[in-house]
Amino acid sequence: MTVKIHAVYRNGAFLPSGPVPMEDGTEVELTVISDSGSPSIADNLEAIAHLPLESPNDGFSGADHDRLLYGENENR
Repeated sequence: MTVKIHAVYRNGAFLPSGPVPMEDGTEVELTVISDSGSPSIADNLEAIAHLPLESPNDGFSGADHDRLLYGENENR
């Protein structure tokens, strides 16, 4: 079961902002997403993972990597 619960961390415990639809004593696993304002490392990694592998058709792609980086010399 997946349930999204808004809570506040206070004095070493997560306190739900409203009723929780489960029995008292139920063990759960928490994934914490903080509203601290700055993105976490996990947020940044998730954003990177969703970037396209190739850029839009703007003339710059991975296929041109060596030519753009090292020049047109064919003797390399």
